[in-house]
Amino acid sequence: MNEDAAGGDPRTTDGSAPAPGTRRPGGRTARTRAAVRDAVLAGLTEHGYPGLTVEYVAEHSGVHKTTLYRRWKDIEGLVADALDLAGGDEWTPPDTGSLEGDLRALAREVVASFADPAVAASGSAMIAAGFQSERAAAALRGYYTERFARCETIVERAVLRGELPAPPEAVPSPPADTRAHTASDTAVSGAIDAGALVRSVSAPLFFRLFITREPVEAAQADQAAAATLAAARAGAFTLGSAAGSTQGTGS
Repeated sequence: MNEDAAGGDPRTTDGSAPAPGTRRPGGRTARTRAAVRDAVLAGLTEHGYPGLTVEYVAEHSGVHKTTLYRRWKDIEGLVADALDLAGGDEWTPPDTGSLEGDLRALAREVVASFADPAVAASGSAMIAAGFQSERAAAALRGYYTERFARCETIVERAVLRGELPAPPEAVPSPPADTRAHTASDTAVSGAIDAGALVRSVSAPLFFRLFITREPVEAAQADQAAAATLAAARAGAFTLGSAAGSTQGTGS
């Protein structure tokens, strides 16, 4: 039996690696892909994107250079696929029983991740690669887009608990002749942008980590969570509201 049949080879019909976001079954090929991913992360951490070579990945993954070129084509393909594979983990957003607790837990996860030198080094290297390769940047955007989608449950639970206003279509309206129009009727004009909310939690922390190169601790995490909670309650992440009118999908 050949490798394609045994392992669910991740190649597309032209022999290239799958596009970011594509998932494939497990098996021998999955193990090979994971070994390559680990070697790519190690190489990025050790040498950065400019110093990463196919030879390094071959030596540290145990996968022949010919196979790497056949499946992933080049360094850009290797880095993009490593990011795509990283997004296939089992991470779930926190569920503490309150929006405040969930936001604080999210922020503290960022702090905890970058407190671990190994995790911080590989994460920083991947983000840096996104500035030097458009394919890596696209994969990085895909990784975080998928992460933001998982966080939609945080907003959904907050709405059900009454911590955030529900979109108007989710709330039955009383008959028009018994309902007086008030300013609050137009306070919520659409769904809450979960991606923008999560960005608001993490952005101050990433700014300190990658722009000003300052340390981040629990105090900064809690501050970012509190600011995001206040903004959410004010409607800053509600699509179409006055407070959230400047929010967009790319913010």
